[in-house]
Amino acid sequence: MEKRITISASLSCANFRHLENDIRQLEQSDVDYIHIDIMDGLFVPNFALDFSIIETVKSITDIPVECHLMIENPERYIERLAGYAPEFISIHYEATHHVQRVLKLIQSLNVKAGIAFNPATPLNNLNYILEDIDMVVIMTVNPGFVGQKLIPVTLQKIMDTKKMLESYGYNNVEIQVDGNVSFINIPLMVNAGATMLVGGTSSIFDKQYTITEAVLKIRKLINN
Repeated sequence: MEKRITISASLSCANFRHLENDIRQLEQSDVDYIHIDIMDGLFVPNFALDFSIIETVKSITDIPVECHLMIENPERYIERLAGYAPEFISIHYEATHHVQRVLKLIQSLNVKAGIAFNPATPLNNLNYILEDIDMVVIMTVNPGFVGQKLIPVTLQKIMDTKKMLESYGYNNVEIQVDGNVSFINIPLMVNAGATMLVGGTSSIFDKQYTITEAVLKIRKLINN
């Protein structure tokens, strides 16, 4: 049975002057998750969102939240972040010396654990943490900024991830794609094996469409 493909809206791309209005449209569109990027200016050359944003989002919507930590030594903030009851917390493989320990910490706090790989990070590192993850995040751009173009080789990386998970019997692990998840790229990503799409400026928050129109367009692309 094929896994249902879910849609996560990247909050970094929302209109913060009208944040609640955007969230209400996301509710009406029945998106599956709100994706919250947290950046520290060290792991990536940018800052984005923080705990106050998570608290605000949780106070105004019941849409499940999933958090993507683009920060050095993410173990410093896992317990605090878990207090907001996100569905997933994803850390970067490249951001900590003790990947397995951090993943186990996340799961011990009743949160699903995700591991994110930068485009150039070899996928074979996944072999040793399969028992410790609920999601693999394939970065299809280098993290840190919105509006970047897809790195083409990452489509093969999505395929390779799917093959690896299937070969080891971990079909239940989600494959999230993050970066230039556009109307053009979505069919390619889905065909490659993606099960969760993080939509930003090139889809959900594309100014040519309302949020409702954009999400409907994504669902049609998934179903086709």
